[in-house]
Amino acid sequence: MHTDAVKKVSRKLPGFVVRRRGLVGFAIGIVALLLLSVAFFWPDAMEGNVLMQHDTQQGLAIGSEARAYADSTGVMPGWTNSLFSGMPTFQITPSYPSGKLIKAVETAYRLWLPEPAGLLFIMMLGFFILMLSMGVRWPLALTGAVAYGFSSYFVIIIGAGHIWKFVTLAYVPPTIAGMVLAYRGRYLAGGALAALFAMFQIAGNHIQMSYYFLLAVIGFVVAYGIILWRQGQLLRWVKATAVLMVAAIAAIAANSPSLYNTYEYSKETMRGRHSDLSSASSAGAVTSSGGLDKEYITAWSYGKDETFTLLIPNVKGGATIKPEKGRNSFLTLADTRAAGQMSSAGKLSAEQAQALGQIPQYFGDQPMTNGPVYVGALVLALFFLGCIIVKGPVKWMLVVITVVSIALSWGHNMMWLTDFMIDYVPMYNKFRTVASILVVAEFAIPVLAVLALKELTDRPDYWRQNFMRPLLCSFGLCLVVCLAGIVVPEVFGHFLSEQEAMAYGQLLTQEPYASLFAAVQKVRMSMISADALRSFAFIALGGILIWAYMKGKIRALAFSLLLLALVTVDLFSADKRYLDTESFVPRALVQENPFPPTKADLAIMADTDPNYRVMDIPRFNDAAPSYRHKTIGGYHAAKLTRYQDLIDRHLSHFTTGNVSPADMQVLNMLNARYIVTDAETVYPNPDALGNVWLVDTVLFVGDADAEMNALSVITPATEAVANRKFANALGAKFVPHAEGDTVYATAYAPDRLSYRSHTADGGVAVFSEVYFPWGWTATVDGSEVPIARVNYLLRALRLPAGDHEIVFTFSPRSIKVTTTIAYVAIALIYISVLLLALAAAFTLTRPEKQ
Repeated sequence: MHTDAVKKVSRKLPGFVVRRRGLVGFAIGIVALLLLSVAFFWPDAMEGNVLMQHDTQQGLAIGSEARAYADSTGVMPGWTNSLFSGMPTFQITPSYPSGKLIKAVETAYRLWLPEPAGLLFIMMLGFFILMLSMGVRWPLALTGAVAYGFSSYFVIIIGAGHIWKFVTLAYVPPTIAGMVLAYRGRYLAGGALAALFAMFQIAGNHIQMSYYFLLAVIGFVVAYGIILWRQGQLLRWVKATAVLMVAAIAAIAANSPSLYNTYEYSKETMRGRHSDLSSASSAGAVTSSGGLDKEYITAWSYGKDETFTLLIPNVKGGATIKPEKGRNSFLTLADTRAAGQMSSAGKLSAEQAQALGQIPQYFGDQPMTNGPVYVGALVLALFFLGCIIVKGPVKWMLVVITVVSIALSWGHNMMWLTDFMIDYVPMYNKFRTVASILVVAEFAIPVLAVLALKELTDRPDYWRQNFMRPLLCSFGLCLVVCLAGIVVPEVFGHFLSEQEAMAYGQLLTQEPYASLFAAVQKVRMSMISADALRSFAFIALGGILIWAYMKGKIRALAFSLLLLALVTVDLFSADKRYLDTESFVPRALVQENPFPPTKADLAIMADTDPNYRVMDIPRFNDAAPSYRHKTIGGYHAAKLTRYQDLIDRHLSHFTTGNVSPADMQVLNMLNARYIVTDAETVYPNPDALGNVWLVDTVLFVGDADAEMNALSVITPATEAVANRKFANALGAKFVPHAEGDTVYATAYAPDRLSYRSHTADGGVAVFSEVYFPWGWTATVDGSEVPIARVNYLLRALRLPAGDHEIVFTFSPRSIKVTTTIAYVAIALIYISVLLLALAAAFTLTRPEKQ
């Protein structure tokens, strides 16, 4: 269109022009974020290469049986025997029919980008939406999106395979954007967006991250309550809060299958239920109050001096490991530039250089780490600027939640606060790795940083006269800290971690170790100095840009884009330390052979009978055996509490070598037909009892301790022990079964087990299947019969005389009920979003009234 014609239309349709510009800015932002996401993972994402992350590999292994069954039947089973002799799949491969509706729209929101580029894209896009909802112009909103999405922790958890956590965090900002819109008077738009993204967030299935972000959600509710109260519009706050409560209920209802069944399942696991034994000793088990042990909760606590990684990433050495070509590479001091320079200059002996190859780069308080929490040096300086120049409750709320999250991340380094949270704040004691609450600070810091830029660009005339003092105070503080790191890196603490100092002790002053540790100190301090110089440069350049804009040397758009470039270069390059193209492997390698079979695996796989389990002693706590076998061991953070009890009392003895006859009896009742002692050696176990057998008698006892103790006394092949509450289900009279009595499996599926029985006088059959108190039903010739628990955690049935068909089915009624609720809620959310989109389209095509 000709320029004069554009001006003519602009005069007639000013509202249309404004909205069109906003739409164009939004489109530019999306394209920019898409290109950045692809660029960071170029060329691997486009070539189809994948990350073989540790957690992803574990999920691949323990979910192998369930996925294979789903591929052949189209239905994801709710139970698997791949690990721990059987457990629900609620937290392994959670899949519910209603979830497909959520997944389809979520995939479209990612623009069908290949992972992990699609993950990074939605992380930035959600924050971009939040900034726009807060009235920030698109160039500055884009800067905030990059600052949030490239915050190092988020890239690091992609490399570690914590995808559920990442997805949950990606949908927090747009959920809050819906809140902001509602409190700004756009009730329907805000409610619809909050419901949509809260639904996506909860579907991410990482309750810990959603729980931590309640701190920010409550903060926004309170902050806008104060704002609207001061404006005399408290009724708007009430209406908006009511709308958001409805949105929250809808989002929860849309995820009710996952939430409800996970909640019920947790009551039987280490995470939610204390052992019934009077002296449970499992690491990480819940306490008698129902929470995790405090030492377990705080094992990963951020160090107080480690908090300076927000400004200087290598202030504690960076990462312990880095994903490379499908494995985690140990990062040592020998790999650093400083060590290479010292070696080239002849300042390291061959022995010292070799020793540095055994010492990690990381020397912080945590047991190990995939990398530091770095928000960007310039972003942090802008945050401090925002603390000075931004006014109002939102500013103070962001400052408070930042400080609180940092303090809580210190865990055992600030135990008085941690004790208070564990003892008095509901659900806080359900989660471990308190250092991860720093995600709240990673959110609040770039929000306030962008609000600082908004303040400068919205009121340039005022700040041109008043910007120097706030700039010097905020940027000067960060520059001084960086300068200290350059000149005196020891200011950030000792060059050895606390664990290293305790381990090496007096060796620090004894030759030849003293000279080695002097080299360790020099290398680690040089890492700090180099990164402090790096942060100093980015802050100084950012300060110069602000000065130039305030002095009128550059225009607002150029200022915004140059700041965006600085933030991008800073975080982009820092993140590449922890995840780069060397971390990827060809997809074919993962698909064809993710877990190369050992010689022992191949020997076991020659047995085509599916009715047995494997006890892999050296890999008892590893997920890999679950990829090919039904295993006695495995890996999962939420094991059934009763199974953990059995591990503590009996199964763990196989890994320590202190095996008793009772331990072997327990292994036999778990149907361990094969025992693996190393990658080359496997022993058949002829005493394994099979997947079902008849017993002659049942010993009834009064409590869990008596049940567990009886396992050291009874002979499981002929005897069983049960709590008295199962007496009615098992009967009172027991006679030895007759010759010819038999019970055997006829069909196997993870959640449907079929058997045939033949007995002259009936009897009790013990099934080598884990007892779970709900979801399983048993039928004999189609009639339901009660399931009893025997031998502490196995199932048993009282069988009538004669020939019968027995079927166990795992089909919790709760899944059907909650799925129906979810369908209704999802439909309502999608309809509200569709109506909102139609209304927005209509608004964009009509001019505003003059």
